Amino acid sequence: MTSGARVITWRGVAAVDLHSGPSSAIVVPELGMLVASFVVNGREFVARPGGLAAYRAGHTTAVPLLYPWANRLSRRSYRVGETAVSLRGLALHTDPKGLPIHGTMTARPEWDLVALGRGRMRARFDFGAHPDLLASFPFPHVVEVSVAVGDARLEVGTSVVAGGGAPVPVSFGWHPYWRVPGARNSWTLELPELEHLRLDRRGLPTGSRTRAPAETVALADRDFDDLFNAPGLHRSVTLRGRGAQLRVDLDAGYPFLQVYAPAGAAFCCLEPMTAPTNALVTGNHPVVTPGESFHATFVASVTSPLA
Repeated sequence: MTSGARVITWRGVAAVDLHSGPSSAIVVPELGMLVASFVVNGREFVARPGGLAAYRAGHTTAVPLLYPWANRLSRRSYRVGETAVSLRGLALHTDPKGLPIHGTMTARPEWDLVALGRGRMRARFDFGAHPDLLASFPFPHVVEVSVAVGDARLEVGTSVVAGGGAPVPVSFGWHPYWRVPGARNSWTLELPELEHLRLDRRGLPTGSRTRAPAETVALADRDFDDLFNAPGLHRSVTLRGRGAQLRVDLDAGYPFLQVYAPAGAAFCCLEPMTAPTNALVTGNHPVVTPGESFHATFVASVTSPLA
């Protein structure tokens, strides 16, 4: 199986083209390490609502990193240990209710490519070198993202490397917009046994949770915007279409999953999260101690529906 990687121009931006056997991926380091495409046997499995222009404007599309927090915060202040952080007066992307959402790294260009070859790449971002980012997340550290393609497989790994200063809270996630062949009304979503976290009208966890048994759901008329706890070492979620299915596997670094599939939309977002929504405010998040690191990986695999 032939594997390779090269720097190309893709839709007017510098990008990395990864390929291995029947699979290829496009990654755009200068747009926040956006994974813009995942193709298997000529079929595209990434949706790009709004395209790159929407992403530059602060809206999610394709497979974007949400950093340093995924989803939304309930207010413009939080505390981590002895460090009190105020977000008042900062220009942040907000949801329709005015809550800060999806962090501050959307389309950031300052990623350094540190490894490239044989269907894989790795890039590094020195968060502590950017005073504008430290204003809302004053914890110097380094972020590393690796992307690899294999035989009908896409793997995305993310690491937080703490320096020698203060501990670093971990609350990031990814927001993949997946698609499978066929019309939306022919898709189904297969969920394992999970815990369903109840959300209030602002999309914030209430603290209540219920057991959600394993189920297969037809997406024809279903409207998803739900948060789940997915305990255990490995969990799988499968999106099925006509002629192919896409399975997403989460490792232990991603114990939470947001499913976002508004009725009628030609995508289904399966969002791996290291912590629940609003974790920086509630304190319900991992912490990386100085000199240590945190790592999380998700894998998307494409097979036929009967595999």
